[in-house]
Amino acid sequence: MPHVFPVPTLDHVVVNVRDRIDEAAETYRRLGFTLTPRGHHTLGSMNHLAIFGTDYLELIAVPPGETGRPEIMAAPLGLNGLVFGTHDAAATYETLRRQEVAVDPPLDFSRPVAVAGGQRDAAFRTTNLPHASVPFGRLYFCEHRTPNLVWRDEWRHHDNGTVAVARAVIAAEDPDALGRLFARMFGRRTVRPTDDGCALILGLSRFDVVTPGALWEMFGDAAPDSRGRPDYMAALTLRTLSLDAAEAALEAGGIRGVDRIGTSVLVPASEAFGVTIEFSV
Repeated sequence: MPHVFPVPTLDHVVVNVRDRIDEAAETYRRLGFTLTPRGHHTLGSMNHLAIFGTDYLELIAVPPGETGRPEIMAAPLGLNGLVFGTHDAAATYETLRRQEVAVDPPLDFSRPVAVAGGQRDAAFRTTNLPHASVPFGRLYFCEHRTPNLVWRDEWRHHDNGTVAVARAVIAAEDPDALGRLFARMFGRRTVRPTDDGCALILGLSRFDVVTPGALWEMFGDAAPDSRGRPDYMAALTLRTLSLDAAEAALEAGGIRGVDRIGTSVLVPASEAFGVTIEFSV
């Protein structure tokens, strides 16, 4: 019987804002996003989400003095998590182990969500690749036990018109090394060579892995500071219904350094808590 790999799908992307959740939430509202009410995980972290069609963007932080999530304060501001979807985190864990991919055992946690009629717990089960395998950020799989408490229509509409995450960009000195990891996880056909490195195809999204020089050629001064890191998560391309709507939302929010180039609108990392954001149609 042929080996069956997990199918790579995108669940969400994570922007690390450390202990600056109030400032980050205000910034992302000025970027034109509708954010969910603040959530508090049983793990000790807290978040706001910008919910799209089938994926979302998460702002993750810890309260002052919280010690339960040391990896949040240990990482710089910016894009720090790329999360795959799974319907069964335990099965994914076992499959990855058989493929000799280092992976941590599944972890269950939740956060309360206020809904009509009272409060319910949004529940999750995740399985993470350990930091030693992916020092450039966090890669993990997320199983939603209660997806109806996350993808709610009142949170899906954004002034900037965003409907999906189209792409994440990772800078790596050796893109092929990360490409080989993705191939072990999902099979060789999911990884394609590109002029600047390689790409993992996830449904209608993709993760582009490029050299730091290629990242600079893509985004110039809008690229994030590497902070001395050889490899790091750098940028997001978000699909919008309208570039005009995106530009109008950014202008209304007082976002500086915005540049419209062809079929995209570029927001520098300095205006988005360390991640370059590109709106594209």
